[in-house]
Amino acid sequence: MTTTSSDTTPPPITSPSTGQGRATPVVALAAGIAILVSSEFLPAGVLPTMARDLGISEGTAGLAVAATAIAGALTAPSIAMVLPRMDRRTLLVGLLVAAAVANLAVAVAPGFIVLLLGHLVLGAAIAGYWSFAFAVGTYASPGRDHVISTSIALGVTVATIVGLPLGSLLADGPGWRWGFAAAAVLSLVAAAALARALPPVPAHPGAGLSMMRQALRNPRLVAGVALVVVVVLGNFVAYPFIRIAISDTTPGNGMWMLALWGLGGLFGNLAAGRFSDRLRLVVTVAPILLAGGLVLTLLAESTPAMALAMIVWGFGMNMVPVATQLWVTRVERERTESALALQVTAFQLAITLGAALGGAVLDQYGVELVLLIGAAAAAVAAAGFGSLRVPRG
Repeated sequence: MTTTSSDTTPPPITSPSTGQGRATPVVALAAGIAILVSSEFLPAGVLPTMARDLGISEGTAGLAVAATAIAGALTAPSIAMVLPRMDRRTLLVGLLVAAAVANLAVAVAPGFIVLLLGHLVLGAAIAGYWSFAFAVGTYASPGRDHVISTSIALGVTVATIVGLPLGSLLADGPGWRWGFAAAAVLSLVAAAALARALPPVPAHPGAGLSMMRQALRNPRLVAGVALVVVVVLGNFVAYPFIRIAISDTTPGNGMWMLALWGLGGLFGNLAAGRFSDRLRLVVTVAPILLAGGLVLTLLAESTPAMALAMIVWGFGMNMVPVATQLWVTRVERERTESALALQVTAFQLAITLGAALGGAVLDQYGVELVLLIGAAAAAVAAAGFGSLRVPRG
């Protein structure tokens, strides 16, 4: 990201005595988000066992999981207002420590209330970390915005791939609580690594409510954030029910197909970063590919066709976090903290709304209509992004 005298990140503080390479802060930031998002996805693989152990219904346990996204949607735009002057390294480390406490609470939860509180704290930690990680990364490693965005998104993709199968293995083996205990330990390790890898990162002088108000006056940013909601909703209308769509065509191949979705996602992350100098094209093509993957999933009648659908779906969807993160920071250069907070809020809101809508449609009309709605939303987002001009990087 090209910086100016009024940009959100002042010139970086360097410490020649540390001997750290430029990649170290980026790796530490990506590891932190990977652990956080893995914690978010763990419950999906252990839900029946967790509900049975706590003496609650699966639907009630699902409400606790949904609380993670709801807490994130509320936290992302507000955390900079509540802590406008806190050093951003200290803030990120504190959020990882909070995630460790939240995971430990879930690991020892005797009932629904403690489970719910743990997920609320975890959602706040994820949203806060995701909101600040990019700006902190560009401060610690200036001029590498596309590398930082790609690395953070890769962390999310790896977590998406690992979280569900890991949860399933733990539920079938030593027990679901061990997964959250391990996540608590890893969160503390990530906090220590981040504290060591990053320099102090002072808050922007204008951070807080005033910055958010000014960002919301940018019509292109507001339009882009609305389109982020549309495209992410398009994915999460369908993604929670991906196993149903797969089993209708290729029963018994669910894990392999999910692995192909993840493989496509890894390449989608890398492609979005590689072609970030053509951002308008990337942010338009990503939802087109997502829509194409959803349609291919609907039409697939054989294992090879479903495999192709998974790769295209994963590729397109996992371009979206990188592309939209770069997009919002480019259209709102002077208030990137607020722009990124709005992007994260859009993601969390869309995840919640998409899963709720998809579940309602699935129960009434089946997975085919779910996939069509997702594809239509992604196509609308593609048309919207294609019509919005993006400043040069």
